[in-house]
Amino acid sequence: MLEHSRGYRPDIVEGRWVIVTLRRRRTWEVIVEPDFDAKRLVVITAYPYWES
Repeated sequence: MLEHSRGYRPDIVEGRWVIVTLRRRRTWEVIVEPDFDAKRLVVITAYPYWES
């Protein structure tokens, strides 16, 4: 899912990021947080994005 990312921005929670991506021709937002000790990117949640 993340290999098709279209951009990113800071989340409202400090230290987290929102990655905008495509999956099955739909836009999704994935909330991620870096884990510096483990050198990993932790996915917090993912949800489809509906534009108003």
